[in-house]
Amino acid sequence: MYLSKWKRVTVVLLLVWIIVTYLVISPLRCEGGTEEAADFQERLKTVSQQLESLKQQHSNLISQIRKSSGVNLNGIDTSAFHTVGGPSEEYESLRRRVYSNTKELWYFVNHELSKLVNDDVQTDKIKSILDQVADRKRSLLSDQEKLPELDGYHEWRVTEAANVSDLVQRRLKYLQNPSDCKDARKVICNLNKGCGFGCQLHHIVYCLIFAYATERTLILNSKGWRYNNKGWEYVFHPISDTCVSVYDDKVVQWPASYDAKVVSLPFIDSISQKPKFLPLAIPSDLAHRIVRFNGDPASWWIGQMLKYVLKPKEETQKAINETIAKLNFKNPIVGVHVRRTDKVGTEAAFHHLHEYMQHVQHYYEQLQLSREVDARRVYLATDDAAVLEEARKKYPTYTILGDAGVAQTAATHRRYSPQSLRGLLRDLHLLSRCDLLVATFSSQVGRVAYEMMQANRPDASQDAVSLDDIYYFGGQNAHDRRAVMPHTALDHHQLDLQMGDLIGIAGNHWNGFGRGTNKRTNLNGLVPWYKTADHLVLYPFPEYRHASTDS
Repeated sequence: MYLSKWKRVTVVLLLVWIIVTYLVISPLRCEGGTEEAADFQERLKTVSQQLESLKQQHSNLISQIRKSSGVNLNGIDTSAFHTVGGPSEEYESLRRRVYSNTKELWYFVNHELSKLVNDDVQTDKIKSILDQVADRKRSLLSDQEKLPELDGYHEWRVTEAANVSDLVQRRLKYLQNPSDCKDARKVICNLNKGCGFGCQLHHIVYCLIFAYATERTLILNSKGWRYNNKGWEYVFHPISDTCVSVYDDKVVQWPASYDAKVVSLPFIDSISQKPKFLPLAIPSDLAHRIVRFNGDPASWWIGQMLKYVLKPKEETQKAINETIAKLNFKNPIVGVHVRRTDKVGTEAAFHHLHEYMQHVQHYYEQLQLSREVDARRVYLATDDAAVLEEARKKYPTYTILGDAGVAQTAATHRRYSPQSLRGLLRDLHLLSRCDLLVATFSSQVGRVAYEMMQANRPDASQDAVSLDDIYYFGGQNAHDRRAVMPHTALDHHQLDLQMGDLIGIAGNHWNGFGRGTNKRTNLNGLVPWYKTADHLVLYPFPEYRHASTDS
């Protein structure tokens, strides 16, 4: 049974590749003498090369699956071989890479052919090709989404993710509740940063990572907090049950020596001598475990910090639960976060509602290939109540969940109030429980929702779409990608790449290319995203061996 499923997946993926190649290239054969055909040939030559690369990665994936079983798959039920130890790092990396590069192929084909449509060159033919490629892209992704369930490791991933998360939470609890508070070394975090809740939450995360890396108990000073004058502890459970004071010890501003008993931290934006353990670094002692169940370890690690600090008190949680119950929230559902007001025009570009909804449409069209969908549900969170009205008017075939009252409290002039905070916490909770998140990662709230998704499931790295920035942590150290394939620049906008080159990334253009600086040549330009992979930064964080460990 197991083998027959794999045969079907293999055959389907190979057939889809052949059909896509034929449909993209064949319309050009009959018009080889025209200028339009010549232009097509040049543009689609690169498409064909990417399809060939996808085919090779698919072949590598099947080969890796066979190797991981340790035996020849032919005629043998391999399910028994997958119950111990989990998948190899190479297998997990390749599986995610095939999925990611299928999307990158679509970004490229869609971008290039859409330009031809806009130029009104053989519009009908190009549109037909684009629609057919989109249909086959959905089929490819749908098949690939089944791989984690068919490969025999699904339960292992769920269990391992829970075990590693539990280990991190126990370490944090151990750090935050020292046996002798008076004698413990400490770090002070002042919650007086003049920004919104998402930004302040990330400030606490930065402080907690600093505390974890330096083995200091975090003391959170939050009196006069703009969301509640009485402080963080009146809304959330305290981050320590036993240690909340620095007593009369001398407080030293960072940078400070190891011997300083109490250190006060500046904002991450202005920190000098920036430590290497700041995001996007992850603990080296846990890295080999995290990468085997999660495709974005840096955001998973930050999600664990959020999981520890973001624990609403009973009264706050009750208010959140009551409003959730009224919404009839259930899966499948897509979460959409539309940030307007103060962000647009200053920190981020304006994005029309249809830009978000096209990803919602693609999600449900793909989902319908594998299951029946009773309703196309969308949870829409926004700081502009007019967006909710627009969505319900323009998309009547979708069930739009959302609360205009919450949106109104999120408006700039009403944002810093207990009522607004409860609405925001509800939005974050529900967005993080959606099957797909469509947002802008230029927004702190959008990134927090994604980090919370990473904390409440084994792997949410493919469950979020950003319309602008790739994921980042404000004030982070360099974000690099490494070239996994060589590349010869096709024009003056692109960079030459050699295997192993480090590229300092500025962003993904969502058209098959990203922008960055090749650190070998120090040149800046475009790089084909599928020829690169994230460079994971490991740091030797303390291992807290005195904290209880899992088996």
